Amino acid sequence: MKDVKWREAIAKEIEALEINKTWTVEDLPPNKKPINCKWVYRVKYNSDGTVEHYKARLVIRGDKQTEGFDYHETFAPVAKMVSVRCFLSVAIAKGWELHQMDVNNAFLYGDLEEEVYMTLPPGFRTLGPGKVCKLRKSLYGLKQVQNFHQNCLIMVL
Repeated sequence: MKDVKWREAIAKEIEALEINKTWTVEDLPPNKKPINCKWVYRVKYNSDGTVEHYKARLVIRGDKQTEGFDYHETFAPVAKMVSVRCFLSVAIAKGWELHQMDVNNAFLYGDLEEEVYMTLPPGFRTLGPGKVCKLRKSLYGLKQVQNFHQNCLIMVL
């Protein structure tokens, strides 16, 4: 948190999450327990080895969730490798142009049906005692979105 590069990366992530209306800051209701969260840091590199940018991602500690209380089922929208290979084979046979991209902020976060409360992110300014984030959209680490995959294939005809 002392390095300006990481503070900028955190600010970008918080801004994106707020624009997406991922949570609302509220008082913790009685008999509810918030789930902790943490920052995961990653340096993204260009193909020549130079630093492209610094990425901070807010991850909720889904390993602390209890089935039947915090969530009812898990969902993992990940393409099977055999489907990807089949798609690539067809694309090559048809002469389609393919592009690969890395999604900077995946706004594919689904709306939550369950009531999930998260502690304020580390480094978030204190808004008063008892304040938590009520999640409106899912975050990485929740059992509801295990194994979420961000890489997308885009077909250009």
